[in-house]
Amino acid sequence: MDTLIVGAGAMGRWFATHVPGSITFADIDQSAAHEAAATHDGEVLQQGTTEEQNYDLVCIAVPMSAVVETIETYGSYAQEAIVDITGVMELPLQSMEAVCPDIQRASFHPLFAPENAPGNIPTVIDREGPIISTVIEWFESQGNTIIPTTAEEHDTAMESIQAAAHTAVIAYGLAVDDVPDGYGTPISNTLDELVTQVTTGNPDVYLEIQEMFDGADRVAEMAQQIATADRETFVKLYHEATPAESNSVSQ
Repeated sequence: MDTLIVGAGAMGRWFATHVPGSITFADIDQSAAHEAAATHDGEVLQQGTTEEQNYDLVCIAVPMSAVVETIETYGSYAQEAIVDITGVMELPLQSMEAVCPDIQRASFHPLFAPENAPGNIPTVIDREGPIISTVIEWFESQGNTIIPTTAEEHDTAMESIQAAAHTAVIAYGLAVDDVPDGYGTPISNTLDELVTQVTTGNPDVYLEIQEMFDGADRVAEMAQQIATADRETFVKLYHEATPAESNSVSQ
């Protein structure tokens, strides 16, 4: 199988570890493409080439803000199947259908950084076929769990588990003052660890999420309600925040 991976960043390279056969990388950063190709014994697609390029599978692994343009540019290179692992689903699925209506299509979102693999992978199969089935088999053989979903369900969930979650963690990091050693509590220590985890990453990744998905505004709204709540309102909000599973256990 001949595979073109568009995007030679961390996730594009992660996808390459699951792909048997020949691999070609494309990236606007040619040095990144060459580095990825060297690591995975692959080749590099030269930018600006006018020659027709044919690949059995094309994987789109670019930032969410570039996914539509990238599919429009490289979709025609896919002869049998095209997939994306960008982190958003509705946009790439719509674009892949428009550009590649007659071939296999799917959107995957690994809910982890490569160094934390394996993990859960929400999946939408838009047009099934043997290559898509093989990709899923590759993922599962590495210990990943496929989570069938819809584009709407996935993108709505990202508002909570990514946009809102990241906002809450970063806001905590900005709001707290330094305290003497030994003053941490189990909760504050956990939050401090989360702040460290988030802020030692790439800010562009988190910015992309904030720009793509709603959720931050609800965190700000809830924080304001908590800050101004009287006793009765605070208790009400406290119980509303308790996960449903915890409620069912306590009852």
